[in-house]
Amino acid sequence: MKITIVGPAHPYRGGIAKFNEVLAHNLTLQGHIVDIVSFTLQYPSILFPGKTQYADVPKPDLNISRQINSINPFSWCRTARSIAQTKPDLVIIRYWTPFLAPALGKIARGLKKRNIKIVALTDNIVPHEEHFYDHALTNYFLKSVDKVVYMSKQVGEELTRFDFNGQHAFAPHPIYDTYGDTVTRAEACEILGINPTKKTVMFFGFIRHYKGLDLLLDAWRKLENKENYQLLIAGEFYGDRDKYITVIEELKQSCEVILHDKYIEENAVATYFSATDLLVQPYRTATQSGVTQVAYNYGVPMVVTNVGGLSEIVPHGKVGYVVDVNCDKIVEAINTFFNEDKADEFRFNIIKEKERFSWKAMIDALL
Repeated sequence: MKITIVGPAHPYRGGIAKFNEVLAHNLTLQGHIVDIVSFTLQYPSILFPGKTQYADVPKPDLNISRQINSINPFSWCRTARSIAQTKPDLVIIRYWTPFLAPALGKIARGLKKRNIKIVALTDNIVPHEEHFYDHALTNYFLKSVDKVVYMSKQVGEELTRFDFNGQHAFAPHPIYDTYGDTVTRAEACEILGINPTKKTVMFFGFIRHYKGLDLLLDAWRKLENKENYQLLIAGEFYGDRDKYITVIEELKQSCEVILHDKYIEENAVATYFSATDLLVQPYRTATQSGVTQVAYNYGVPMVVTNVGGLSEIVPHGKVGYVVDVNCDKIVEAINTFFNEDKADEFRFNIIKEKERFSWKAMIDALL
């Protein structure tokens, strides 16, 4: 088939861009002809909370064209015409934020007029941080597409709140297996400049309020035998940095807290996970999580909160723990993991469990 993916890709950074590139690669391996239509402007700088939207990595060996300006309606019409001229059998549109609903919905409607099949691959239907206009914008987008694939059952349930009568299917978020091989724990700790004799608990990814880093910091105060552990916070702040820094500096006076306040480039991801004994995702809200799937790839046990689809991904007591959104429950899970020496058992279970998160399953659902 001739397949076009509409969504961010190189030089944009982040999980969705990476996902699109890996999806395109796996579709190509199956014999399909694939291209990605990305953005010339994704977010205006004034609306982007991070330092940069772009990744400092080489372009992958994929057909990527930058055509969509998210705030220029003329580009939306041009993009629809441009895609239609290539005569795709299928267009896959990534949807994750109502901000892009007008652009993506207009492109989809332009393609539907030309009888091109459109599947929306949705990360979120309802955003983590809601606004009064979200429902109307998402409704506009959903009315523009033929079918929907979602990656957590919560998103499937949220879909029923909208005027969408097309077919829909569930496929779990596949594992990210393109960040490189593991290195020894000693080597990873040396590269990161952290103590190899201490057990490492990591918070990884963009730091936003809904991701609950403050809950983990509160839990760290109550951790048993803190002198044996170190907390590694690896990610860029998307919000009020100062409130976190105040707590981190206070904690540093009595225990080991290491902050790597930056976007973690692709070539460094393997190092961070190779140094980690336990990943903690103390999210207040979630759908699914690409970070969880990176942990699966590197065999790292997890503590996640019982929100969205995280409990679908992390079987409780098998590859990690699913706990309430509560700092006492988080610290209880961390203590249990280390006190009961669950690392080897969970890592063994991860090897078996991750088989259900294949790219083939995702592609089968889309096709």
